[in-house]
Amino acid sequence: MGLKLFAKFKKDGPPKEPAIQPRSNPIEAQAQKTYEPSTPMTLDGDPLRALLTQGRGAAVWAEADRWRAQDGGAAGLAQACESLEAVMALVPAGDITLNLALSAAGEPKEETRIVEPFLLDVCCVTQEQFQYFVDAGGYDDLNLWPEDIWPHLIEMKDQTGMPAPRYWREARHDRRYSKHPVVGVCWYEAQAYGRWIGKRLPHEAEWQMACSWHIKSEADVLRRFPWGDAMNTQRCNIWLSGVGGTVPVDAYPSGAAPNHVLQLVGNVWEWTASPFEIHDPEGHPIVGEMPMYGVRGGAFDTYFESQTASQFRTGQIALARTHNLGFRCAIDLAAARWMNES
Repeated sequence: MGLKLFAKFKKDGPPKEPAIQPRSNPIEAQAQKTYEPSTPMTLDGDPLRALLTQGRGAAVWAEADRWRAQDGGAAGLAQACESLEAVMALVPAGDITLNLALSAAGEPKEETRIVEPFLLDVCCVTQEQFQYFVDAGGYDDLNLWPEDIWPHLIEMKDQTGMPAPRYWREARHDRRYSKHPVVGVCWYEAQAYGRWIGKRLPHEAEWQMACSWHIKSEADVLRRFPWGDAMNTQRCNIWLSGVGGTVPVDAYPSGAAPNHVLQLVGNVWEWTASPFEIHDPEGHPIVGEMPMYGVRGGAFDTYFESQTASQFRTGQIALARTHNLGFRCAIDLAAARWMNES
């Protein structure tokens, strides 16, 4: 089944590039008087169908034995399998080199890390997808959050004081930007969403592997960008692309990685699961006052091309809820039961 993830678009050929029109940043739009709140979604009373509507196919398969024993369970598992194959792609095994030095001065400090094959979301999590988490009471479900973070949950509010991403209102996203990546969420919010949906954040080495495509082969190819070695502002949404804000998560298909994972470069920075490790020119580890986690890929307002390259590393404070930082999810192959049991 894994090979299907490589060949999703083979039959119809490469996707056509839609015209990208400059649009205002959703953060700016939310600051204006006009705001079009999303309509609350009514879920089916059947628990399995409700999970499928929420896009929680991985959570369904995590309890496959439970659902298989119920009426309609086999059909539900098949639907979950189909939806997961549509939204996730296989990243093959390989190795990457992490640059742990703060600058080029002094002794270089690099680490080579082996990356096992895993599944990665084709797109970043959208505002619409995160809305399901909010509507399901994700901020109130303490099982999704580390206990020492519970006191900080009171700070994770939107513009109207409701538990939600920073730039929402009344716990609703602006429906005009439903397909844009969710932003204004900290690392812990991204982690909680991953647990809720049955996935996790990718580790930094995994993210770099997906972007650089340094797979185990005689070709030994190492890409600077998902599409090749030269920057092309028609393949991604960065400052020089001239858009000025986020775009839908399925835009720029020509900038996809070989397995069709989209927007690893540009649109929004992406949280990873890895603590941000960095050393000074003398090789001493730098430890900040607050925990930081690796973020990758650049965003719509990233000016320097070098900051969008597959090997560029930077970090962000774990509780930061910025306008240009989102995330996507991953899952271990061992946990992807639908690939072997469906």
